[in-house]
Amino acid sequence: MVKQERAARTRQALIQAAAEVFAEEGFVTAALSTISRRAGVSNGALHFHFANKGMLADAVEAEAAKAVHRITETARAWQGDSLQAVVDATHELMGSLAHDIVVRGGFELAGDCTRRGETSLRTQWRHWVEDSLRRAERSGALAEGVSWADSARVIVAATTGFEVLGGDDSSWLSRQSVTRFWDVLLPRLAHGGDLHRLVSAGSRPAAGLSSSASSPERPAG
Repeated sequence: MVKQERAARTRQALIQAAAEVFAEEGFVTAALSTISRRAGVSNGALHFHFANKGMLADAVEAEAAKAVHRITETARAWQGDSLQAVVDATHELMGSLAHDIVVRGGFELAGDCTRRGETSLRTQWRHWVEDSLRRAERSGALAEGVSWADSARVIVAATTGFEVLGGDDSSWLSRQSVTRFWDVLLPRLAHGGDLHRLVSAGSRPAAGLSSSASSPERPAG
């Protein structure tokens, strides 16, 4: 049992270190020796857990995918099929990109054109947003004349932009930036009768968000 626990800790340390190096240097230039040194283990220990860099990158993306799944499923469990679930998930995702290096590293790998891992985080996020907007349209939550498909494209494009720009400037991932986005979008997107109930700053505090970027919660518009 002690050996298994030690092996699990080593594997997790390698995933964490790999995410950091992939986020900083990209997949191609990242060296396994740098990752093992960052994790505080030998090259032999790294190769015991991961035969090559591609397998290590797949593990980072898989861990990040689990985190994204938790974010989206929690938002839906909390808010159902409402637009608020999408707002809340967006805030949580951007907070994780800012503060969880495995999520950050996973998305960096997803955007790396030199590899195609088993998990595409951007595709995973896009599919969830599309499904959520379909549900919102069926429940009458969208404004008249607004389609779920157009809404999803705008949200996915904007959040992908926040993710990419946030790699160089973390202010793009701040609660304030995401709130301003929803301030602009929700009055156009939401059914008028529901607008006053939607909170563009997120419906509950999110631990992953930057405290310096927090602002009082208020309804959109």
